Amino acid sequence: MTPFSFRLHTTDAGARLGEIITARGRIATPAFMPVGTAGTVKAIYTDQLKAAGVDVVLANTYHLMLRPGAERIAGLGGLHAFMRWDRPILTDSGGFQVMSLAKLRKITDEGVAFQSHIDGARHLLTPERAVEIQCLLGADIQMQLDECVGLPASAEAIAVAVERSLAWARRAQRAFATKRAQGGAHAGQELFGIVQGGTQPESRARSVDGLLDLGFAGYAVGGLAVGEPQQAMLETLEATLPRLPAEKPRYLMGVGTPIDLIEAVARGVDMFDCVLPTRSGRHGQAFTWAGKLNLRNAIHSDDPAPLDAASQCPAARDYSRAYLHHLVKAEEYLAAMLLSWANVAFYQELMAAMRKAIAEGRFATWAAATKAALT
Repeated sequence: MTPFSFRLHTTDAGARLGEIITARGRIATPAFMPVGTAGTVKAIYTDQLKAAGVDVVLANTYHLMLRPGAERIAGLGGLHAFMRWDRPILTDSGGFQVMSLAKLRKITDEGVAFQSHIDGARHLLTPERAVEIQCLLGADIQMQLDECVGLPASAEAIAVAVERSLAWARRAQRAFATKRAQGGAHAGQELFGIVQGGTQPESRARSVDGLLDLGFAGYAVGGLAVGEPQQAMLETLEATLPRLPAEKPRYLMGVGTPIDLIEAVARGVDMFDCVLPTRSGRHGQAFTWAGKLNLRNAIHSDDPAPLDAASQCPAARDYSRAYLHHLVKAEEYLAAMLLSWANVAFYQELMAAMRKAIAEGRFATWAAATKAALT
């Protein structure tokens, strides 16, 4: 069994070029993970994800524990077999989804008691249960359960969430070690800790210090892109990332736009996830090297040009904007399929371009030109 590892190949100012090694393959970093919430990246086949260059997808603990159930997926061979994806999978812990269920949940030091948004059934998600679910799914990279606070929030609420998340991190790590000792997790799988603390540098520092004492295989920065301005997010990254060990992967959760990704990579982030490419595709929007297009707009109705004639993705290269406009206006299923596919491919092209620029020592120049083209 190939053990989990991270290799940092080179840096260009703050930007980092590396790779994560897992039992199910290599993840080139900086990496963007399409979100496969319920075991599927919406409207896209797994073969299309591979063709677009996707190394790893994200799946959601909360949604899969409710439907069809982690034990059922395990009985069917694990999530990789279930969704026909033989490359790495990262699972989030479900903490963010539970946070969004403010009227249906209660947080205590034990965990989160909540009602299912599907059928109203009551559940208790603890750090230990979150690890158990992710091991049953067979995730290659797993996340601790944390308390994510929406912003703006009081200093007191943020401090409580930091301490609770650290306590849960300790419990999650013990649970993961037990699973590994019992054969429920192998050397190719790992657990990441999550840094919380809102936009307060002192709270972020407290969170980082507590997690470093536990020695996780990787570290995520959570609790951002939850209502704060972009500049506040970037300043928080600038205060937080230098405290994290250079030899471990750094994951910014739930971010974001192409410019967000460029700015975060410049500051040292290695991994990202976001629903934006597929959600935008389902709403008639396409990401291109010239910026975002709204295919609902009438300006596209007679345009024979594709989204990107130079793209390796058939959805972006082989279909006219006029046809895509027609599909969107007619509310055809194919509109969401083609635009989601094109958007996921664009995000992979963006990450590949960043990796190339870092390798060649020209990231700052590339980033400036690309941001100007995208805005």
